Amino acid sequence: MKKERFKVSITCKNCGERFILRGNRGGKGTIETGFKQCLCNNVEDFNIQTEELEQA
Repeated sequence: MKKERFKVSITCKNCGERFILRGNRGGKGTIETGFKQCLCNNVEDFNIQTEELEQA
């Protein structure tokens, strides 16, 4: 069974910092990336976009 992989783009609404991460489908339909907080210590105010990656 192949894992679903996603490209996750996160933009901080406080400072504008951008992060592009890879994530896998987690429990309860969430996507797990390991992202915790922005460099400005923001932990909850983000724009998040996901895009499914093609399986090789």
